[in-house]
Amino acid sequence: MLESFYPVTAIIFMTVLSMVFILFTACFYIFYISLLSVHRLYLTPHSLTNRYKVNKQMLNKKSLVAFLTIAIIGIAAMALGCTSPTPTATPLPNASPTAAPVSGTIKVVGSTSVQPYATDLSDKFTEKYPNAIAQVSGGGSGAGIKAAQDGTAQIGMSSRELTQAEKDSGLKETVIAYDGIAIVVNNANAVSDLTTAQIKDIFAGNITNWKDVGGSDAAITVVTREAGSGTRTAFQEIVMGKVNITTGAVVQSSTGGITQTVAGDRNAIGYISYGSLDNSVKALKVNGVVPSTSTIKDKTYKIQRPFLYVTKGEPTDAVARAFIAFTLSPEGQAILASGKLVTV
Repeated sequence: MLESFYPVTAIIFMTVLSMVFILFTACFYIFYISLLSVHRLYLTPHSLTNRYKVNKQMLNKKSLVAFLTIAIIGIAAMALGCTSPTPTATPLPNASPTAAPVSGTIKVVGSTSVQPYATDLSDKFTEKYPNAIAQVSGGGSGAGIKAAQDGTAQIGMSSRELTQAEKDSGLKETVIAYDGIAIVVNNANAVSDLTTAQIKDIFAGNITNWKDVGGSDAAITVVTREAGSGTRTAFQEIVMGKVNITTGAVVQSSTGGITQTVAGDRNAIGYISYGSLDNSVKALKVNGVVPSTSTIKDKTYKIQRPFLYVTKGEPTDAVARAFIAFTLSPEGQAILASGKLVTV
């Protein structure tokens, strides 16, 4: 600061000194011309010649005054230009502030349907915030809700809505996207369309042979998710209602487990997240409507549910808040949309 102070002070001092010197010289010159004019006008014989000379000198005097005035103004302007501080750039109203540093590690636990999306989001999140990590793991929606409740995870993942009792306990849900539940069969299965009533009867164990719904004469293998799964809970509420899934069903603990079982059994039927659907299995039409992003969005495909983040009240952890905000940002929503989810 001192290094910049002294040169500026010197400039100001020299400028002021120069102005004083010029003013002094101008005043002395004007005084001298005035005395000389008086002497020639009143102390010597008046003549036209003398009057002409005096008028010329007066004109020269006015010219000098004008010149000196301009010079002084110029010097003053230069002084102000030299001593004025450099203006600070004012940010534009629409300019985005630099993101505040975020650092630390959080746990994101729960739904295996949400898990692959949260993993992709976590990777991009860490690219944006190199010192922040979101550790994502599965376990099912029930495990995620419990982890958020007891504080073993900052964020729980759920593929079902919270119950009123869970909300009353202080849990908060944040919808991050919407997903369909696809009814899947083996690629070799000739059946392509079922009604909601037929699906319900198959999973209840009332329809046990594919020939009863237009397929081959073969026993149906029912594959379901474990109790506590968000996908199972949503399927139970939307399709089964108060009717239980048959106890003879094969139980899998993940979306991938159901996909693998159905892909390996030509007589199997199961249900998975539409976003996790791949070519290893075939998705059935339900009531004539094929599951797709557009039919989920316009709700013509009825078997659908929200994907949620669950927290214990408003999250206090800075990384958790940043991760949720990133998920809901245009960048985060684009990641979810690329995985066949309907964004919020």
